[in-house]
Amino acid sequence: VAGTVEAVGKDVTRFQAGDEVFGWCTTGVLAEYACAEQDNFASKPANLSFEQAAAVSVSGTTALQALRDQGEVRRGQKVLIVGASGGVGTFAVQIARSLGAEVTGVCSTRNVDMVRSIGADHVIDYTKEDFTQSGQRYDVIFDNAEAHSLSECRRALAPKGTYIPNRGSGGRWIGPLGRIAKARFLSLFSRQKLRPFLSRENRDDLLALAELIAAGKLTPVIDRAYPLSQAAEALRYVGEGHTQGKVVVTV
Repeated sequence: VAGTVEAVGKDVTRFQAGDEVFGWCTTGVLAEYACAEQDNFASKPANLSFEQAAAVSVSGTTALQALRDQGEVRRGQKVLIVGASGGVGTFAVQIARSLGAEVTGVCSTRNVDMVRSIGADHVIDYTKEDFTQSGQRYDVIFDNAEAHSLSECRRALAPKGTYIPNRGSGGRWIGPLGRIAKARFLSLFSRQKLRPFLSRENRDDLLALAELIAAGKLTPVIDRAYPLSQAAEALRYVGEGHTQGKVVVTV
């Protein structure tokens, strides 16, 4: 969510009416007004529109925590972002780049140019090439699609690499819990690290994202913006699973 502060509680010290902010709200945001704790927000960077700012908190935090904390990405490492054109993937490509990695993105034909434009050093069109069969090895794989089994993805992972599944869609397994359990079990017997995780929004990471945005290292990719009256259509479009970046609802 992003917008202008209308009013603050008596104990709020960080913001005042008129401030432009962005963040997250657990009580829902498809409305003219949203209410949340001050720790849920950060000041909106001046170089960001409200539409762009509204797209940052959940997807940006997920990508940041996956690559910085779970993957521990370092300069010079080879990082593969599967689902690079989606809501989380477009953040992940740019964040991996900001961490100094050599970034490869996986996406469909229509998204190749866009993924390259946001900083990917290499782009794999999954309709023409299977990254698990290419022979390339990556230090970190951040998988936002899970179209391949865990065993297939491990073939593309360096001997001491880290595999991070995002959505827990299950792939060819029985579901999110089955995939997580198998990943943790296999990690006990392999030098490869398999790290399924659930992101958690927090103000420190929101500030870190704001800093990257202000420095010009991170720009949210907006596919479509719908008016509030078309919120149901926006949700249907997202549900189709082929967005280029984020979809936002304007009020």
